[in-house]
Amino acid sequence: MPELLSRDDFRSALENAIKGRQASKANFSVAWAEGKLKREHFARWAENHYHYVGPFADYLAYVYANTPDQYTGAKDFTLQNMYEEELADIRHTDLLIKFAEACGTTRERVEDPDNANPITRGLQSWCYAVAMREHFVVATAALVVGLESQVPNIYRKQIVPLREVYGFSEDEIEFFDLHITSDEVHGERGYQIVLDHADTPELQQRCLRMCRWGAEMRYSYTQGLYDHYVRPDLVAAE
Repeated sequence: MPELLSRDDFRSALENAIKGRQASKANFSVAWAEGKLKREHFARWAENHYHYVGPFADYLAYVYANTPDQYTGAKDFTLQNMYEEELADIRHTDLLIKFAEACGTTRERVEDPDNANPITRGLQSWCYAVAMREHFVVATAALVVGLESQVPNIYRKQIVPLREVYGFSEDEIEFFDLHITSDEVHGERGYQIVLDHADTPELQQRCLRMCRWGAEMRYSYTQGLYDHYVRPDLVAAE
């Protein structure tokens, strides 16, 4: 039977659950950072990414509904996160679509689920399932720590080549700039909620498993983009 981990040990275990599984290590992310992609690859990324992050406020709504009223700090954070996704100065998905259009695709293609590959649809379904079925602290570990907390590290490596190699304007890449700052805050707040409220060995272990699975899901999704859209182009070129 596992014992209750100290706060510091639990934090380290959560961080280790992500290490080695970061989406920034997937081939699509590496090719992006190294300046090896084409605009049509970014268009396919946007068409898929919309169906992963577009429903993020919906995932969070289920987590909010499953959070008991006495956990006011956790509920407030989840509600604020939902607000920032949908009701702040500009909807995050609108910024994503603006980038997609700069890559040569259209709002209609981005919003059409037929343009998402099966791995993307699997990630979306997993997010819904976790949000609906899991204890709120476990869902927070999966969705906010395992998935969302990775974003700043991913986008910091990708935004520079978007400017300097691929030639996008600052207005066209606002989606990435916004998430570097906002998701750093969200990720850390997610860690604090999990550290505060996973107060049994069983909850801690469930959080660690779902955090690890979340990281694996995002890695697989990102690798799938390379396998579906980039690798065939490389084979055709050869």
